[in-house]
Amino acid sequence: MSRLLLVNGPNLGILGRRQPEIYGTDTLADIEKAVAEEIADRGWTLTSVQDDSEGALVRAVNDSPDTVGAIVNPGALMMAGWSLRDSLAAYPHPWIEVHISNIHAREHFRHESVLAPLARGVIVGLGTQGYRLAARALLDLTSV
Repeated sequence: MSRLLLVNGPNLGILGRRQPEIYGTDTLADIEKAVAEEIADRGWTLTSVQDDSEGALVRAVNDSPDTVGAIVNPGALMMAGWSLRDSLAAYPHPWIEVHISNIHAREHFRHESVLAPLARGVIVGLGTQGYRLAARALLDLTSV
């Protein structure tokens, strides 16, 4: 059975209670359920990892070459997650970077991602719906 990797970085484990005016009220469990539903018809399963430590996320990516693709919300690691960037550069399948808020409408320091140039695509500002859209895109990009 094919697996899709879902990677969420620092502070995304507290979605639902973290600044709901920016990030909404969906929890990470809600997002995981939505993505799992989106990919179920293809027979894919979801492997979800959330950690506040960059090293744990690097390990998760490096340990998942057998997945069919990935959805990555690096959180603040988008700005300086160089070791995460290196692991994603070696990841052998398409992956999509997702941000719940519109990073371009926020503070200037959030406007550039060190990961985005490596991603197959980037989805920003569509709330948690962005995860479902990323899953749909990966279904279309992957023949497995």
